[in-house]
Amino acid sequence: MMQRPNVIVIYADDQGSVDANCYGSTDLVTPAIDSLADQGVRFTQFYSPAPVCSASRAGMLTGRYPWLAGYEGNAGGPPREDIQNLEDLDGKPGVFAKQTTMAEMFKSAGYATGHVGKWHLGVTPGSKPLDQGFDYSFGHMGGCVDNFTHFFYWNGPNRHDLWENNKRIRLPGKYFPDLMVDKATRFIKQQRDDPFLLYFAFNLPHYPYQGDQHWIDHYKDLPYPRNLYAAFLSTLDARLEKLLKVLDDEGIRDNTIVIYQSDNGHSTEVRAHGGGGSSGPYRGQKFSLFEGGIRLPAVISWPGHLPQGVVRNQMAHGCDWLPTVAELCQVNLPKSPINGKSLLPIIRSADAPSPHETLHWQMGKNRWAVRNGNWKLTSENGLFLANIQDDPGEKINLSQKNPEIVNKLKTMREAIK
Repeated sequence: MMQRPNVIVIYADDQGSVDANCYGSTDLVTPAIDSLADQGVRFTQFYSPAPVCSASRAGMLTGRYPWLAGYEGNAGGPPREDIQNLEDLDGKPGVFAKQTTMAEMFKSAGYATGHVGKWHLGVTPGSKPLDQGFDYSFGHMGGCVDNFTHFFYWNGPNRHDLWENNKRIRLPGKYFPDLMVDKATRFIKQQRDDPFLLYFAFNLPHYPYQGDQHWIDHYKDLPYPRNLYAAFLSTLDARLEKLLKVLDDEGIRDNTIVIYQSDNGHSTEVRAHGGGGSSGPYRGQKFSLFEGGIRLPAVISWPGHLPQGVVRNQMAHGCDWLPTVAELCQVNLPKSPINGKSLLPIIRSADAPSPHETLHWQMGKNRWAVRNGNWKLTSENGLFLANIQDDPGEKINLSQKNPEIVNKLKTMREAIK
């Protein structure tokens, strides 16, 4: 009897909507991302749960719209410098502590569970990775780190932010993307004879742009800041290639489901040099509920079991991964409510309808979006209505001409729970 499949969920950080060769980019080098698409199913209308880091991750891990899981925006920064053990942190349990995560779901089914990379979902009691179903955790608790010192420098005081199983560890000078691959490799080799879930959460191409020198040299003729962003994205791709090679070397690639997704659109923050990523034909970027903030690269690959080298144009969503892998691995869904739907029908058939007629997003109380069929209404710039099939760039506001559709979508938004 074949072992139940392993699952690796790979989350990129602030990767733009079209920033891979398989998504149309012609100035980037992304062979590992492209190979996943060649060996799997690539989605063209895949939506993140949110246009910011924490909320996007909360939605993916719980299968729940993030504001219903307690995240309308980003979590806080890393712990104080005097904290050496995350167990020493006090405070009230966060809302996230009440949710059932993908890790808890798989752990209940007998899987080993590991988190490597970025967390950014809180460190209050009940919110840490080991509290949320992960047997092993390595990485940073805040939104980003300097990749060499592992300090968070962006909202003083400066704080060191590198942890392994709740203990602070100091590895100055060790390049964080390489540490991620090393720790993930060790976890995979330890678990290769038993089923595992690995959440591999990149801090790339999120600022600070600190790409490999040879990639910086490779992109020296690209305009600034595209050159810096491109170098960091290809640095991510090279680590993805190393991670996939581990699966091949261990002989478990054909028994491992690999999911790849960007958490939200590319950043235009000053700390990201004002940009570098691309939304292609779409409007918006990170923090925006226009397409460029939430319509992102997404691939699922399981050679020999799922279609390979195919494209799916149906509407899909980051909350869908949890019920999808539950069905593929034949594990029970959480008893807590979820908003995601299994993508297996559309993965297997280009003719199957999307599992969603309607999708919702919310950031705070006053920023939201609803997509129903081809119609999308957002509260960005007042009320903005677009027909996404006819106008994927959301250039023309049709709200004044279609008040009945506006009212219909507003009613849908008010009813969501």
